Amino acid sequence: MKDLALGIMELLAISLGVERLHYREFFEDSCSIMRCNYYPPCKEPSHVLGTGPHRDPNSLTILHEDQVGGLEVFTNGKWHKVRPHPDALALSNGRYRSCLHRAVVNEYKERMSLAFFFSPAVDKVVRPVQDLLHGDSVFPARKYPDFTWSVFLRFIRESYRADGDTLLHFSRWLLSQSPVMPSLQDPEMGRDPS
Repeated sequence: MKDLALGIMELLAISLGVERLHYREFFEDSCSIMRCNYYPPCKEPSHVLGTGPHRDPNSLTILHEDQVGGLEVFTNGKWHKVRPHPDALALSNGRYRSCLHRAVVNEYKERMSLAFFFSPAVDKVVRPVQDLLHGDSVFPARKYPDFTWSVFLRFIRESYRADGDTLLHFSRWLLSQSPVMPSLQDPEMGRDPS
């Protein structure tokens, strides 16, 4: 799975106009988790969720599910079913923002899925690629301060937000901590981008 994730990161780098191996090198020593999900049949599926609405707080998610289905994404104000396709991948990453999603249960059949959550090593300093900081509509000015992945993981365990504003709240929290890393002292960091 790591090789697949690294290959996807190369494609994402190319799509962003970044040097192809940039993310492969960044994620070579990764901190990843694979989770096996089992959802038994439920007689009242309209009253129970397999997994509540959330956004994945990691760099890349590779999801493989069986043909029963149950993944739903929230777009345009409503939930939409994602039909399982054996040759498709659902992925999320930074500029390709993680979508709000959930897993629903089936009345008659059990459902299983595998989720591979790809993240950098815990001591890795996370910062934007310099080539992406143009300050225009395609690549806006820097929004978030540097941080280590371990600090982000700690914040997620304590303060994860399913509404998708985790990174903004993390940035504000990080800037309020003391002492602040020198690269974090830019007053523009952590401001609400809207």
